[in-house]
Amino acid sequence: MTPRLASTLMPLMRGMDPERAHDLALRALRFGLAGRDRFPADPILCTRVLGQDFTSPIGLAAGFDKSALAIGPLMRLGFGFVEAGSVTPRPQVGNPKPRLFRLPEDRAVINRMGMNNGGLASFLARLSALPRPRPAVLGVNIAINKDGAVPMQDYPALYRAVAPVADYVAINISSPNTPGLRDLQGERQLAEILGALAATRAGIEGTRPPILVKIAPDLSAAALEPLVEAVVTHGMEGLIVSNTTIARPGLRSAHRDQAGGLSGPPLRALSTDVLRRVARLARGRGLTLIGCGGIGSGADALEKLRAGASLVQLYAAFAYEGPALIPRIKRELAALLRREGVRSLNEIVGADIR
Repeated sequence: MTPRLASTLMPLMRGMDPERAHDLALRALRFGLAGRDRFPADPILCTRVLGQDFTSPIGLAAGFDKSALAIGPLMRLGFGFVEAGSVTPRPQVGNPKPRLFRLPEDRAVINRMGMNNGGLASFLARLSALPRPRPAVLGVNIAINKDGAVPMQDYPALYRAVAPVADYVAINISSPNTPGLRDLQGERQLAEILGALAATRAGIEGTRPPILVKIAPDLSAAALEPLVEAVVTHGMEGLIVSNTTIARPGLRSAHRDQAGGLSGPPLRALSTDVLRRVARLARGRGLTLIGCGGIGSGADALEKLRAGASLVQLYAAFAYEGPALIPRIKRELAALLRREGVRSLNEIVGADIR
Protein backbone atom coordinates (compact mmCIF):
# COMPACT_ATOMS: atom_id res chain seq x y z
CA MET A 1 0.00 0.00 0.00
CA THR A 2 1.22 3.51 -0.80
CA PRO A 3 0.90 6.55 1.50
CA ARG A 4 -1.62 8.08 -0.92
CA LEU A 5 -3.79 4.96 -0.89
CA ALA A 6 -3.57 4.77 2.90
CA SER A 7 -4.74 8.38 3.11
CA THR A 8 -7.83 7.59 1.04
CA LEU A 9 -9.01 5.52 4.01
CA MET A 10 -8.89 8.52 6.36
CA PRO A 11 -12.57 9.49 5.86
CA LEU A 12 -13.53 6.03 7.12
CA MET A 13 -11.32 6.48 10.17
CA ARG A 14 -12.90 9.85 10.91
CA GLY A 15 -16.25 8.10 11.27
CA MET A 16 -14.93 6.19 14.29
CA ASP A 17 -14.36 7.23 17.86
CA PRO A 18 -11.11 9.28 17.71
CA GLU A 19 -9.13 7.18 20.18
CA ARG A 20 -10.23 3.89 18.60
CA ALA A 21 -9.28 5.25 15.17
CA HIS A 22 -5.88 6.26 16.51
CA ASP A 23 -5.26 2.81 17.98
CA LEU A 24 -6.26 1.17 14.69
CA ALA A 25 -3.94 3.49 12.77
CA LEU A 26 -1.01 2.50 14.98
CA ARG A 27 -1.89 -1.16 14.48
CA ALA A 28 -2.03 -0.70 10.69
CA LEU A 29 1.32 1.06 10.77
CA ARG A 30 2.88 -1.77 12.78
CA PHE A 31 1.87 -4.21 10.04
CA GLY A 32 3.23 -2.00 7.27
CA LEU A 33 -0.16 -1.19 5.80
CA ALA A 34 0.60 2.52 5.28
CA GLY A 35 3.37 1.89 2.76
CA ARG A 36 6.48 4.02 2.49
CA ASP A 37 7.72 7.20 0.83
CA ARG A 38 9.67 6.15 -2.27
CA PHE A 39 10.71 9.64 -3.40
CA PRO A 40 14.42 10.47 -3.08
CA ALA A 41 15.41 13.18 -0.61
CA ASP A 42 15.39 16.69 -2.08
CA PRO A 43 18.82 18.29 -1.46
CA ILE A 44 17.30 21.67 -0.64
CA LEU A 45 15.49 20.12 2.34
CA CYS A 46 18.51 18.28 3.74
CA THR A 47 20.03 19.84 6.83
CA ARG A 48 22.45 19.07 9.62
CA VAL A 49 21.19 19.94 13.08
CA LEU A 50 22.03 18.68 16.59
CA GLY A 51 24.92 16.69 15.12
CA GLN A 52 22.53 14.68 12.92
CA ASP A 53 21.78 14.64 9.19
CA PHE A 54 18.08 15.18 8.42
CA THR A 55 16.67 14.35 4.98
CA SER A 56 14.06 17.05 5.61
CA PRO A 57 13.09 19.37 8.47
CA ILE A 58 9.60 17.83 8.71
CA GLY A 59 9.10 15.69 11.81
CA LEU A 60 6.34 13.93 13.70
CA ALA A 61 5.67 15.41 17.13
CA ALA A 62 5.55 13.41 20.34
CA GLY A 63 2.16 12.10 21.38
CA PHE A 64 1.30 10.17 18.24
CA ASP A 65 3.20 7.04 19.31
CA LYS A 66 3.76 7.26 23.06
CA SER A 67 4.71 3.61 23.52
CA ALA A 68 6.94 3.29 20.42
CA LEU A 69 4.65 0.74 18.82
CA ALA A 70 5.21 1.80 15.19
CA ILE A 71 8.29 4.04 15.10
CA GLY A 72 10.00 2.15 12.25
CA PRO A 73 6.99 2.28 9.91
CA LEU A 74 6.41 5.95 10.79
CA MET A 75 10.01 6.74 9.85
CA ARG A 76 9.53 5.06 6.48
CA LEU A 77 6.66 7.43 5.58
CA GLY A 78 9.19 10.15 4.75
CA PHE A 79 9.55 12.11 7.97
CA GLY A 80 12.97 13.63 8.53
CA PHE A 81 12.62 12.74 12.18
CA VAL A 82 10.13 11.06 14.49
CA GLU A 83 9.74 11.82 18.20
CA ALA A 84 8.57 8.85 20.28
CA GLY A 85 6.80 9.30 23.63
CA SER A 86 6.12 10.87 25.99
CA VAL A 87 7.33 7.88 27.97
CA THR A 88 7.12 7.77 31.75
CA PRO A 89 9.14 5.59 34.15
CA ARG A 90 6.17 3.35 34.93
CA PRO A 91 3.17 2.40 32.76
CA GLN A 92 0.07 4.50 33.25
CA VAL A 93 -3.44 4.30 31.87
CA GLY A 94 -4.00 8.03 31.53
CA ASN A 95 -7.18 9.97 32.14
CA PRO A 96 -10.76 8.62 31.96
CA LYS A 97 -12.39 8.32 28.54
CA PRO A 98 -13.54 10.09 26.45
CA ARG A 99 -10.30 12.05 26.30
CA LEU A 100 -9.65 12.73 22.59
CA PHE A 101 -11.88 14.99 20.51
CA ARG A 102 -11.87 15.97 16.84
CA LEU A 103 -12.84 19.53 15.97
CA PRO A 104 -13.42 19.07 12.21
CA GLU A 105 -14.68 22.61 11.57
CA ASP A 106 -11.36 23.87 12.93
CA ARG A 107 -9.16 21.00 11.63
CA ALA A 108 -8.06 20.74 15.25
CA VAL A 109 -7.80 18.22 18.08
CA ILE A 110 -8.31 18.52 21.83
CA ASN A 111 -6.78 15.82 23.99
CA ARG A 112 -6.60 15.13 27.69
CA MET A 113 -5.03 11.71 27.31
CA GLY A 114 -2.87 12.03 30.41
CA MET A 115 0.23 10.47 28.85
CA ASN A 116 -1.11 6.94 28.68
CA ASN A 117 1.84 4.71 27.78
CA GLY A 118 3.33 1.32 28.45
CA GLY A 119 6.24 2.57 30.52
CA LEU A 120 9.99 2.69 30.02
CA ALA A 121 10.89 -1.01 29.87
CA SER A 122 8.75 -2.00 26.88
CA PHE A 123 9.43 1.35 25.19
CA LEU A 124 13.19 0.76 25.33
CA ALA A 125 12.87 -2.81 24.13
CA ARG A 126 11.02 -1.69 20.98
CA LEU A 127 13.42 1.14 20.19
CA SER A 128 16.46 -1.05 20.79
CA ALA A 129 15.10 -3.54 18.24
CA LEU A 130 14.91 -0.97 15.43
CA PRO A 131 17.33 -1.89 12.64
CA ARG A 132 20.27 0.40 11.98
CA PRO A 133 20.80 2.62 10.13
CA ARG A 134 17.39 4.09 10.87
CA PRO A 135 15.56 5.83 7.99
CA ALA A 136 15.02 8.99 10.05
CA VAL A 137 16.39 10.74 13.11
CA LEU A 138 14.89 9.47 16.38
CA GLY A 139 13.83 11.79 19.17
CA VAL A 140 12.69 10.47 22.54
CA ASN A 141 10.30 12.54 24.66
CA ILE A 142 10.45 11.84 28.40
CA ALA A 143 8.04 12.83 31.17
CA ILE A 144 7.06 11.96 34.71
CA ASN A 145 4.25 9.81 36.06
CA LYS A 146 1.13 11.46 37.38
CA ASP A 147 1.55 9.79 40.79
CA GLY A 148 4.67 9.24 42.85
CA ALA A 149 6.97 11.34 40.67
CA VAL A 150 10.23 12.89 41.86
CA PRO A 151 11.11 15.13 38.89
CA MET A 152 14.72 15.88 39.93
CA GLN A 153 15.39 12.14 39.99
CA ASP A 154 13.02 10.85 37.32
CA TYR A 155 14.12 13.03 34.40
CA PRO A 156 17.85 12.25 34.84
CA ALA A 157 17.11 8.53 35.26
CA LEU A 158 14.98 8.53 32.11
CA TYR A 159 17.69 10.38 30.19
CA ARG A 160 20.32 7.87 31.24
CA ALA A 161 18.05 5.00 30.18
CA VAL A 162 17.15 6.33 26.72
CA ALA A 163 20.55 7.83 25.86
CA PRO A 164 21.85 4.69 24.06
CA VAL A 165 18.91 4.67 21.59
CA ALA A 166 18.01 8.37 21.13
CA ASP A 167 19.45 10.84 18.63
CA TYR A 168 18.08 13.61 20.85
CA VAL A 169 15.98 13.74 24.02
CA ALA A 170 13.05 16.09 24.62
CA ILE A 171 12.08 17.03 28.17
CA ASN A 172 8.30 17.34 28.50
CA ILE A 173 7.49 19.86 31.23
CA SER A 174 4.56 21.41 29.40
CA SER A 175 1.71 18.97 28.87
CA PRO A 176 -1.49 20.50 30.29
CA ASN A 177 -2.92 17.07 31.10
CA THR A 178 -0.67 16.04 34.01
CA PRO A 179 -1.43 18.03 37.18
CA GLY A 180 1.48 20.22 38.23
CA LEU A 181 3.66 19.42 35.21
CA ARG A 182 3.58 22.93 33.77
CA ASP A 183 4.72 24.31 37.13
CA LEU A 184 8.12 22.75 36.34
CA GLN A 185 8.64 25.54 33.76
CA GLY A 186 9.09 27.94 36.68
CA GLU A 187 12.56 29.40 37.07
CA ARG A 188 13.64 27.59 40.26
CA GLN A 189 12.25 24.14 39.49
CA LEU A 190 13.44 24.20 35.88
CA ALA A 191 16.95 25.18 36.97
CA GLU A 192 17.03 22.26 39.41
CA ILE A 193 15.84 19.76 36.80
CA LEU A 194 18.25 20.98 34.13
CA GLY A 195 21.12 21.05 36.60
CA ALA A 196 20.41 17.44 37.54
CA LEU A 197 20.21 16.46 33.86
CA ALA A 198 23.51 18.19 33.10
CA ALA A 199 25.22 16.38 35.96
CA THR A 200 23.81 13.02 34.86
CA ARG A 201 24.88 13.56 31.26
CA ALA A 202 28.40 14.51 32.33
CA GLY A 203 28.71 11.20 34.16
CA ILE A 204 27.61 9.01 31.25
CA GLU A 205 30.26 7.05 29.39
CA GLY A 206 29.27 6.67 25.76
CA THR A 207 26.38 8.29 23.91
CA ARG A 208 25.20 11.64 25.31
CA PRO A 209 22.38 12.80 23.03
CA PRO A 210 21.41 16.50 22.89
CA ILE A 211 18.65 17.68 25.22
CA LEU A 212 15.79 19.99 24.21
CA VAL A 213 13.12 21.42 26.51
CA LYS A 214 9.53 21.39 25.23
CA ILE A 215 7.59 24.43 26.45
CA ALA A 216 3.98 25.58 26.51
CA PRO A 217 2.63 28.28 24.19
CA ASP A 218 0.75 29.79 27.13
CA LEU A 219 3.82 31.13 28.93
CA SER A 220 3.90 34.88 29.52
CA ALA A 221 6.50 36.99 27.75
CA ALA A 222 8.11 37.66 31.15
CA ALA A 223 8.55 33.93 31.79
CA LEU A 224 10.41 33.24 28.55
CA GLU A 225 13.65 35.08 29.30
CA PRO A 226 14.53 33.20 32.53
CA LEU A 227 13.52 29.95 30.83
CA VAL A 228 15.89 30.53 27.92
CA GLU A 229 18.61 31.59 30.37
CA ALA A 230 18.22 28.34 32.30
CA VAL A 231 18.48 26.29 29.10
CA VAL A 232 21.68 28.12 28.09
CA THR A 233 23.21 28.11 31.58
CA HIS A 234 22.86 24.36 32.00
CA GLY A 235 24.15 23.49 28.54
CA MET A 236 20.96 22.22 26.96
CA GLU A 237 20.93 22.26 23.17
CA GLY A 238 17.55 23.78 22.38
CA LEU A 239 13.81 24.14 22.82
CA ILE A 240 10.68 22.77 21.19
CA VAL A 241 8.10 25.53 20.75
CA SER A 242 5.45 24.50 21.53
CA ASN A 243 3.21 21.95 23.22
CA THR A 244 -0.59 22.16 23.03
CA THR A 245 -2.50 25.17 24.37
CA ILE A 246 -5.23 25.55 26.97
CA ALA A 247 -6.48 28.66 25.11
CA ARG A 248 -9.50 28.40 22.81
CA PRO A 249 -8.91 30.94 20.03
CA GLY A 250 -12.02 31.37 17.88
CA LEU A 251 -13.14 27.75 17.72
CA ARG A 252 -16.35 26.72 15.94
CA SER A 253 -16.66 23.04 16.82
CA ALA A 254 -19.18 21.68 19.30
CA HIS A 255 -16.22 20.26 21.25
CA ARG A 256 -14.55 23.65 21.67
CA ASP A 257 -15.12 23.75 25.45
CA GLN A 258 -13.67 20.32 26.20
CA ALA A 259 -10.82 20.40 28.71
CA GLY A 260 -7.36 19.48 27.47
CA GLY A 261 -4.66 20.64 25.10
CA LEU A 262 -5.62 22.09 21.73
CA SER A 263 -3.54 21.34 18.62
CA GLY A 264 -3.99 22.17 14.94
CA PRO A 265 -4.41 25.39 12.93
CA PRO A 266 -5.95 27.44 15.79
CA LEU A 267 -2.64 27.02 17.66
CA ARG A 268 -0.42 28.18 14.80
CA ALA A 269 -0.39 31.94 15.37
CA LEU A 270 0.13 31.63 19.13
CA SER A 271 2.92 29.06 18.87
CA THR A 272 4.68 31.00 16.10
CA ASP A 273 4.55 34.21 18.13
CA VAL A 274 6.17 32.43 21.09
CA LEU A 275 8.73 30.90 18.71
CA ARG A 276 9.74 34.35 17.44
CA ARG A 277 10.10 35.63 21.00
CA VAL A 278 12.25 32.65 21.98
CA ALA A 279 14.33 32.96 18.80
CA ARG A 280 15.13 36.60 19.60
CA LEU A 281 16.15 35.66 23.15
CA ALA A 282 18.23 32.72 21.91
CA ARG A 283 19.86 34.51 18.99
CA GLY A 284 23.59 33.92 18.80
CA ARG A 285 23.57 31.53 21.78
CA GLY A 286 23.86 28.23 19.93
CA LEU A 287 20.37 26.90 20.64
CA THR A 288 18.41 24.80 18.17
CA LEU A 289 14.69 25.54 17.99
CA ILE A 290 12.01 23.15 16.76
CA GLY A 291 8.74 24.80 15.73
CA CYS A 292 5.54 22.88 16.46
CA GLY A 293 1.89 23.87 16.33
CA GLY A 294 -0.61 24.15 13.51
CA ILE A 295 1.56 23.04 10.59
CA GLY A 296 -0.39 21.55 7.69
CA SER A 297 1.33 22.89 4.55
CA GLY A 298 4.67 23.88 3.13
CA ALA A 299 3.77 27.53 3.75
CA ASP A 300 3.10 26.79 7.43
CA ALA A 301 6.48 25.05 7.72
CA LEU A 302 8.24 27.95 6.02
CA GLU A 303 6.62 30.40 8.46
CA LYS A 304 8.12 28.48 11.39
CA LEU A 305 11.54 28.32 9.72
CA ARG A 306 11.53 32.06 9.03
CA ALA A 307 10.53 32.64 12.67
CA GLY A 308 13.68 30.88 13.88
CA ALA A 309 13.06 27.13 13.83
CA SER A 310 15.67 24.84 12.28
CA LEU A 311 13.19 21.94 12.27
CA VAL A 312 9.41 21.66 12.47
CA GLN A 313 6.95 19.08 13.79
CA LEU A 314 3.32 18.29 13.05
CA TYR A 315 0.63 16.16 14.61
CA ALA A 316 -3.00 17.20 14.01
CA ALA A 317 -2.65 17.55 10.23
CA PHE A 318 -1.16 14.05 10.05
CA ALA A 319 -4.05 12.71 12.10
CA TYR A 320 -6.54 14.28 9.67
CA GLU A 321 -4.80 13.64 6.32
CA GLY A 322 -2.69 10.55 6.86
CA PRO A 323 0.60 9.52 5.21
CA ALA A 324 0.06 11.38 1.91
CA LEU A 325 0.56 14.64 3.82
CA ILE A 326 4.29 14.07 4.23
CA PRO A 327 5.44 13.98 0.57
CA ARG A 328 3.02 16.81 -0.23
CA ILE A 329 4.31 19.12 2.46
CA LYS A 330 7.90 18.41 1.47
CA ARG A 331 7.19 19.21 -2.19
CA GLU A 332 5.46 22.45 -1.21
CA LEU A 333 8.29 23.54 1.08
CA ALA A 334 10.97 22.74 -1.50
CA ALA A 335 9.11 24.76 -4.14
CA LEU A 336 8.74 27.73 -1.78
CA LEU A 337 12.43 27.66 -0.86
CA ARG A 338 13.43 27.69 -4.51
CA ARG A 339 11.01 30.56 -5.12
CA GLU A 340 12.77 32.44 -2.30
CA GLY A 341 16.03 31.95 -4.19
CA VAL A 342 17.86 30.15 -1.39
CA ARG A 343 20.31 27.34 -1.96
CA SER A 344 19.95 25.63 1.40
CA LEU A 345 17.47 25.42 4.24
CA ASN A 346 19.79 27.17 6.68
CA GLU A 347 19.64 30.40 4.66
CA ILE A 348 15.98 30.91 5.53
CA VAL A 349 16.12 29.98 9.25
CA GLY A 350 15.34 33.07 11.34
CA ALA A 351 14.95 35.33 8.32
CA ASP A 352 12.09 37.24 9.95
CA ILE A 353 14.03 38.13 13.09
CA ARG A 354 17.31 39.23 11.59
